[in-house]
Amino acid sequence: MRVMLTGGGTGGHIYPALAIAKGLLARDSETKILYVGTRNGMEARLVPEAGIEFAGISGKGLPRKLSLDTIKVMGESIKALWQTKDLLRKFHPDLVVGTGGYVSGPVVLTAALFHIPTMLHEQNALPGITNRLLAKVVKRVMVTFPESMARFGTQNKLELVGLPVRPDIGRVTRSIGAKHLGLQPDQLTVLVTGGSRGARTLNQAMTVVLEHLLQRPEIQVIWATGNVTYQETIEGLEAQGIPWKSPQWRILEYLKDMPEALACSDLFIGRAGAASLAEIQVAGVPGILVPYPFAAENHQEYNAQAMVDSGAARMILDRVLTGEKLWQDVEELISSPARLKEMGIASRAMAKPQALNKIVNLCLETAWH
Repeated sequence: MRVMLTGGGTGGHIYPALAIAKGLLARDSETKILYVGTRNGMEARLVPEAGIEFAGISGKGLPRKLSLDTIKVMGESIKALWQTKDLLRKFHPDLVVGTGGYVSGPVVLTAALFHIPTMLHEQNALPGITNRLLAKVVKRVMVTFPESMARFGTQNKLELVGLPVRPDIGRVTRSIGAKHLGLQPDQLTVLVTGGSRGARTLNQAMTVVLEHLLQRPEIQVIWATGNVTYQETIEGLEAQGIPWKSPQWRILEYLKDMPEALACSDLFIGRAGAASLAEIQVAGVPGILVPYPFAAENHQEYNAQAMVDSGAARMILDRVLTGEKLWQDVEELISSPARLKEMGIASRAMAKPQALNKIVNLCLETAWH
């Protein structure tokens, strides 16, 4: 089978596409995969690094306001349609799968016009505009959140599949996770991350939380500050006289051991990207979610609301986030292990651990029918 994958702009679109590629190859190593993205997008680096063949085309997101740039972007999009047509003719895919971002638009649309079987995967509770438009021309639309289904016009094409997560998520035991990080498995642990780059507002609020936690040495903390904000966060802690190297805390620039960290954590504090939420759900960890306020169409708030509605999380909007407000929620939850356990059960109930298997099955079914 020959499959063309496309998605770009953010890791939230790229990583699901790569997971699908690996899932298809695991099912049949003879499958030929071509990933189409923009030449200057992060996919141009991440896809070859993952060992997947990559082809770059023109493409750029539409500006929010009409301007000369809008005309230039439209010109790039028309160019991308012609470039996609050439790639389709050369590669002859049996199936084209788009995971969102503006690059998906010309690739999936052109494939549909050529009557090649096409599919979409929507990661967020609020579908992106590209996927909402493309849903009208594709054969199938796979969604992560049940809440997003009502936001698509074509209901008969929809399949609730979830979002693929790293295979080790949910499989590491608590004792192994704690040992790996040098922590105690029987102590309540809080995991904090604002993503690989970091979230300044969240880090500033966490500085206040740590001040309070000095009085609660039985509470363990794993905090990934992000590479952009690590130095200023450490300087801020030192300026406040907070001993950030305390034995019960792990304050890191980047957390590469997420499966182990989730395995020994009782509460997650962080953004509400679809991939992060899928991981905490599979691990059965509840959250205090602070949606990224500049996400396209504010989709992270919709993602967070879905978890709040299921009783698996609390949400604090970034614009009202303060250290004391965050501490109020943290203190209430760490002081009530029974409540945390209930929320953890609700989180796991939202999980779709078989997401990748379902997606691969649907890909094969769509390609051959």
